[in-house]
Amino acid sequence: MKGGDSIWQNAYFIAFINPTAVKEGIIMAKIKWMLRASMPILLAAVLLLPVNAQAEKVLYVGGTQSLTGPFAEDSAAVLAAIEDYVAYVNATKNLAPWRKEKFPADVKLEVMWRDDELKPPKALSIYEELKAKGMLVGRISGSPIALALKDRMWEDQMGATSMATGPYYLSPPQSCFTYYPIYTDSIAAIADWFKTSWKEARKPKVAYLTADNAMGRSIEIPEMKAYLQKTGYEFVGTQYVPLVPTSPPTTQLTWLKQKGVDLALGVMINPGSQPTVKEMARLGMGPHLAHKMTFGVPAPGHAAVFAEAMGELGDGYVCAGSFRPMDDLATPGIKFCSDLQDKYRTGKRITHIMYEAGVLEAMVQVEALRLAMQKVPFEKLTPGDVLKHGFYQIKNLPTGDISSTPLTYGKGDIEGVDQVRIDQVQKGKSVKVGIFPLRNIYTKK
Repeated sequence: MKGGDSIWQNAYFIAFINPTAVKEGIIMAKIKWMLRASMPILLAAVLLLPVNAQAEKVLYVGGTQSLTGPFAEDSAAVLAAIEDYVAYVNATKNLAPWRKEKFPADVKLEVMWRDDELKPPKALSIYEELKAKGMLVGRISGSPIALALKDRMWEDQMGATSMATGPYYLSPPQSCFTYYPIYTDSIAAIADWFKTSWKEARKPKVAYLTADNAMGRSIEIPEMKAYLQKTGYEFVGTQYVPLVPTSPPTTQLTWLKQKGVDLALGVMINPGSQPTVKEMARLGMGPHLAHKMTFGVPAPGHAAVFAEAMGELGDGYVCAGSFRPMDDLATPGIKFCSDLQDKYRTGKRITHIMYEAGVLEAMVQVEALRLAMQKVPFEKLTPGDVLKHGFYQIKNLPTGDISSTPLTYGKGDIEGVDQVRIDQVQKGKSVKVGIFPLRNIYTKK
């Protein structure tokens, strides 16, 4: 062997060329010596490896999405925003341009998601799969999914952000957190706003015109009807419209017209509210038409999305609890959304307002993980730790005015905001017409 031969070549020679050395016990001593001699070399090699070649600390965000079905457009915008925000945090370790806190430098975020198709059994399967892969936060994509997952998540102490919001989150305590008011608080705000301009001596007549699903029916609680009556309304009744109508809701609207309804309230998504308002216009129903009736919904019936699709035909439509239009670049949070897409999104730009919601969800999930790591070492984190030391500890989280107020959560406090923004479509544009306090309509039991 030459002097330049490696220590491993020497080991080969000892073991296979010189068998008598084995008998004499010399080989073991030489191997031990070579291992000791090689340790500094091996250690130096490990230290010279790039950081990403060493074991990474990875935390997952995201969760179940409804990319198939009536919420597909909303969910796609939310998922894109989560991906962009995670790319931003990984690249900069910043949490937002207006924040000074940093995300831990040695922890990487990854987005994990699946399409639940708005099918509860599939969502349950996805939840168990992602939990088994080590996900410490979850997500809810719609009311059917909320009703299927919320109790399981509470049993697991799994904190989750939610695109759905309803009284079902308030009693008993749940671990799902929203970033706009529950539907009953939003329609209460619309009722308050409508009353401020009511001039007639009689009581205004109110009715529900709402989607015929769990989301739409969630407003049918005694407290909501009692609040409307207490604030001076005459409650007339309820009409249901399919979540995504396949024909105009002529019968339902004609009933409202015959009853002389002044304010119709319900929960709808844009695929339901747009054909409903088109038929209202055809029947001469609207705040500026022959039969003076105003139709108001909470988010996710977003006025900005509605106005872009309907133009002036949608004038008078009201939405509570939603977000500013995506072109409101004077608002720091909206400017941030635009900058994220400039930097991290290739291809077609996303203009759907739920991109803002996705940024909020990502902010909340990441903040919950960050706060939890301040109390519990990364290696020992559990979903319960992230719920207790993360979600529950989020207080006055600034969102750059994406949400109507900074976000605050706690046990039993899941709405995040304490005020309701109200927008109305005027001259084909979404216009802010007021902001009202949460009435906390639902009585927690």
